[in-house]
Amino acid sequence: MARAAISLGPRGAAVSDARKVPEGRGGWVEAFRRVRGETEARASHLSVEDQIVQSMPDASPVKWHRAHVTWFFEQFLLVPNDPSYRIFDERFPFLFNSYYVAAGPRHARPQRGLITRPNAEDVTNYRAHVDAAVVRLIETVPEADAAQVFEILEIGLHHEQQHQELVLTDILHAFAHNPTNPVYDAAWQLPRAGQGPRSLDADDFVAVPNGIHAVGHDGDGYCFDNELPRHDALIPNVRIARHLVTNAEWIKFIEAGAYTTPSLWLSDGWSTVEKEGWEAPGYWQKKDGQWHVMTLGGLKPVDLAQPVLHVSYYEAEAYARFAGKHLPSEQEWEVAARAGLLADGFGLAWQWTRSAYLPYPGYRAAEGALGEYNGKFMINTMVLRGSSLATPEDHDRVSYRNFFVPPARWQFTSVRLAEFV
Repeated sequence: MARAAISLGPRGAAVSDARKVPEGRGGWVEAFRRVRGETEARASHLSVEDQIVQSMPDASPVKWHRAHVTWFFEQFLLVPNDPSYRIFDERFPFLFNSYYVAAGPRHARPQRGLITRPNAEDVTNYRAHVDAAVVRLIETVPEADAAQVFEILEIGLHHEQQHQELVLTDILHAFAHNPTNPVYDAAWQLPRAGQGPRSLDADDFVAVPNGIHAVGHDGDGYCFDNELPRHDALIPNVRIARHLVTNAEWIKFIEAGAYTTPSLWLSDGWSTVEKEGWEAPGYWQKKDGQWHVMTLGGLKPVDLAQPVLHVSYYEAEAYARFAGKHLPSEQEWEVAARAGLLADGFGLAWQWTRSAYLPYPGYRAAEGALGEYNGKFMINTMVLRGSSLATPEDHDRVSYRNFFVPPARWQFTSVRLAEFV
């Protein structure tokens, strides 16, 4: 399979909420083909065997990702809006639905890696079948129905971009369990931090504008429903670190015995440390006395100057306690980002906040299956802000609310500290 280039890396200190809406039907066709092509570019670095593996229940095979996002367009765009469309394979809705209960029964998530058939070629044909139908719908849908069709299309595009990130994080998790340390892309290198991480000191902390601030999506472009409604939040007197915590700083945390000191950890966090045997961030291993980390470019020496990656909320909170600081709330983070105070806020690593993933005041989930997209996960998860090196370049925005369970660390996650004044 030919390998295609993908664009990864930091996007600077500030990213806007505003997103350009495609112009006309031709613009929508172009946007659709570009997003679909990016998924295939990321998969092109993988063999057929690579695309089948599922290394844990929280991860999915790349083949499944490619099929699931295609099912999304078929289920929510084509079937309701194109009377002439015929489902590619009647087995696929059951196999490739994820968690949309209203859309029908689904295959058990932990068993996705057992589905060797339909094979990767079948999924490629499925994507081509749906792609042709979507382009045809864009070009021929009556003007009276076009706005509704383009609205669902836009949701589908952003949904696929989310899975593009998972394509990379899920295969890295699988490769990290392979003792031969496979390489996803030999040309891949860890993106350099945009403004250079600094050692933790008082000068790295800047005051966040305090008082009442509006938070939530404020642009004319796309957002997920969990970014709304825009509302007021009270920001206390707090300072936030401009830079992310570095690997050098994290090694000091390790050498101070943090992973063997229960008093630094939340109760659930310490239980996880003991159960999982954590001694360092995810994918770290010692080789010839030196810390190495598994990356998309294979096993590499840990770069001391770079931000730490693959840490859980539990580790982030423990490090903050160790440093005598705390994690910022998602509102503090957003106000600081809008003020341009954050280095590497976007395009390098998601940053844990101390905020539980809860609905904004006045939030209402949409009716129907698409209403299951975000709202039903607003329990037992924590919010991350920013974006990572695996996030598609035009997918991040200041108001974006990512969320994961506290032990998760297979994503590109890092730590930014804050302190009360």
